[in-house]
Amino acid sequence: MQFARRMDQFGEGIFSQLLDIKRKKLEKGETIIDLSVGTPNIPPAQHIMDALCTAAADPKNYIYAVNDQTALLEAVSSWYDTRYGVTLDPKTEICSLLGSQEGLAHIALSIVDEGDVVLVPDPCYPVFADGPLLAGAKLYYMPQKKENGYVIQLQDIPVDIAKKAKFMVVSYPNNPTTVMAPEAFYLDLIAFARKYDIVVLHDNAYSELVFDGKTCGSFLTFSGAREIGVEFNSLSKTYGLAGARIGFCVGNAEVVSRLKTLKSNMDYGMFLPIQKAAIVAITGDQGCVAVMKDAYERRRDVLCDGFKSIGWNMEKPEATMFVWAVIPPHYEKSVDFAMDLVEKAGVMLTPGSAFGPSGEGHVRMALVQDEAVLQQAVEAVKKSGILKA
Repeated sequence: MQFARRMDQFGEGIFSQLLDIKRKKLEKGETIIDLSVGTPNIPPAQHIMDALCTAAADPKNYIYAVNDQTALLEAVSSWYDTRYGVTLDPKTEICSLLGSQEGLAHIALSIVDEGDVVLVPDPCYPVFADGPLLAGAKLYYMPQKKENGYVIQLQDIPVDIAKKAKFMVVSYPNNPTTVMAPEAFYLDLIAFARKYDIVVLHDNAYSELVFDGKTCGSFLTFSGAREIGVEFNSLSKTYGLAGARIGFCVGNAEVVSRLKTLKSNMDYGMFLPIQKAAIVAITGDQGCVAVMKDAYERRRDVLCDGFKSIGWNMEKPEATMFVWAVIPPHYEKSVDFAMDLVEKAGVMLTPGSAFGPSGEGHVRMALVQDEAVLQQAVEAVKKSGILKA
């Protein structure tokens, strides 16, 4: 058999590898505290689950959805207006996604041709790079360095690269570095994209998980943003709907139209009961959003304060559901530290190298366990002695 050469660029995904390690250890009866994959363990609010269950019990909802329901598109438009102050045309500026991951994996297919240049953050969520690679693009990594607050320095991108670039991915609050970008960055981003005729995709999946009294808005609130780009948003973390796979691409009508055309040749739309649950989530009582945010903030404090108390200092994230931490100085590679940690302490993290070249020297921890379990993780790491040289 002969297979596509494009797959030579890809190994098994890091999260699949970690899941395999976890499975083998659980089969041996070992205890694993899994902080690797950002899969929320906080369920949706009851009114959202009720809407899903009611719709799933209706036999009429098992047909192909094919398109987004008008009610869903209007709900997203209202949600963006209420939450972000952004007015969207339901017919032309909104497209549902079967989770942001699906959209991120496919949108480059509608924008770039083989050999085109795509700008991606470094470190970055893996699919930011994998999607363009599947489309045959060449990647240019935009470093997110600690000395710059982990914010991309657009002026450092070589002019010849900028002129070749067709598409760029940006995401704040950022996974994995957990930072937000200042308003000035977005103004510079829009000017940069307009100057070099680059389509911008801004991933805004964590705009609700912002801590210490801070708030976050939408890229589309800035003048000129809609002319050069789109924003992805997700209900996975904000509403605890990760497994339901609900995301949206909103903004530039031409980009949205191209993505809709692509998707019309790839899938039959979002399952109707899930569309109905999404409508209830974003139009119903939003008290659940604050509850979710507060839960993650408490977990952040328990984990970061706990590790600091045993000698592993790390900065508290200002946003997202993750912690981005420097590995102990006696380790050179993040994967070695992560593997030793799961072997000696039974605590599973994601090595920073999985997020790109600049991720080396770090690990990412997901706040996806209850506070008591996070305290157990701290104790397990302490007892293992792994933090000592």
